[in-house]
Amino acid sequence: MSQFASDVLVYDAVRTPKGRLRRGGGTLADVSAYELLATLLRAMQQRGLAADLVEDMIIGTSTAAGEQGGDVARAAALWAGWPDTVPGGVVSRLCCSGLDAIGTAAAKVASGMHDLVLAGGVESMSRVPMLFDKPAFAFEGELQNATGYVTIGVAADLTAADAGLTRSDLDAYAVRSHHRSAAAPASDSVIPISSDDAVVLDRDEGARPDATLEDFAALPTLFGEDPSWDLVARQIPDSRRPEGGLHTIGTAPQLSDGASAAVLGSARAASTTGMRPIGRILAATQAAVRSPRLTAGVQAARDALARAGITAANLDVVEANESFAVSPLLVERELGLDPDIVNPCGGSVATGHPLGASGGTILVNALDQLARVDGEFALLVIPGGLGLGAAVVVQRV
Repeated sequence: MSQFASDVLVYDAVRTPKGRLRRGGGTLADVSAYELLATLLRAMQQRGLAADLVEDMIIGTSTAAGEQGGDVARAAALWAGWPDTVPGGVVSRLCCSGLDAIGTAAAKVASGMHDLVLAGGVESMSRVPMLFDKPAFAFEGELQNATGYVTIGVAADLTAADAGLTRSDLDAYAVRSHHRSAAAPASDSVIPISSDDAVVLDRDEGARPDATLEDFAALPTLFGEDPSWDLVARQIPDSRRPEGGLHTIGTAPQLSDGASAAVLGSARAASTTGMRPIGRILAATQAAVRSPRLTAGVQAARDALARAGITAANLDVVEANESFAVSPLLVERELGLDPDIVNPCGGSVATGHPLGASGGTILVNALDQLARVDGEFALLVIPGGLGLGAAVVVQRV
C-alpha cells in the first residue's frame, strides 16, 4: 500500500510550542534556534530514545543563515549533549523544508541505508528573519523574472482570485482557525520551553478565542498595491488581480519561532531501541507549478494519496498548513474534504508558521489527532514559494 519498499515507522514525534515574533512580544524571541531544537533532542532522550543509536539527523530550515546557518542540525545535537558520533545535516526547500526532511529520512530508512534517523525542522524568525540570507531570486531582477518570484502574499491573493475565493471566505476560515486553536487540547508531544528551570512557554501563542468575523472584516488588505503585481502581469497576462487585494494580517500566517523533531526507523529498530512505533510513513511527495501560483500543495497531496494507495475518503485527519487562508481552503475543496477533519485544532493563521519547523509540527498534530479520534490515516500538506509543494501520508499504528 506504500510507495516505500519496506516499513518506515515513526517512533516518536515532538515539537515546541509556537511563539510569536519578538515585535509581538513573543516568549521565544530570546531563545536561539539551536536551543529550541536541542530542547527537543533532550526531551526525546527523556522519553526513551538512546541518542547513540541515531544514525543521522536531517533538519529543515528555510532561512539557513546566521545562527541557523552552518549546519544547525549538527550544532544543536552537540549543544544538547548528544554523542559526538551522531551526524546531522540541513535541507532547505523554503516552507516545504520540514516535510522534505521527513521524506528524505523516510527514504534513507526504506532503502536500508539507516535503521534510525531523526528528522524535523527549526526556525527562529525573531532572530533570523525571512529573506535574511538575501536569496538571489528575491533581489536580482533577471533571476526574479525567470523564477516568477513575487511577494508571497501576492501569490496568495492571485491563487485565491483564480479559485474564486472571496475576502469573506478567507476571513471566515481565519476565525475558524483561531477558535479551533484556542480550544485545542494540551498534548504531551508539545515540549515546554524552560529558562532557569522555569517553564516560559508550554502552548502555542497567538490564538484569539474571541475572534469574530466582524473584527476580521475590518482589517485592511496587505497586498493589493504591492509592486509585485507588475511581475504577475508580465508572467501571466490573463491573471485576475483582485481589486484592493484579498488577504489581511488576519488571514496571513503569523510569523513565529519553533522547532519539531521525529524519530523514523525500520521495523528492526524496535528491538534495538525498545521503543514502540506510533505511526507509519506511507508516502512522501514533492510537486511544483509555475510560480507565482501556490497550488503545488494540491498536486503533491494527490500524488501522495495515490502512492499510499488510499483516497481522500480514507482520511481521518488532514493537516494542511495555513500558508495564508487560501491554502487549506484550496486543499479542502479540490480533494472534496469534510471541513471537520481539516486542521481540527487550528493552524498557522492563528498560531504561526515557523517555516522549516512546520512540516514536523503538522506531523505531531496529525498523530495526536489520530489518537484522539481513533483514526488511521492522515494527510500532511504544505505549499511553498517558487511554486513548490510537499505532502506526506501517515498511518497510525
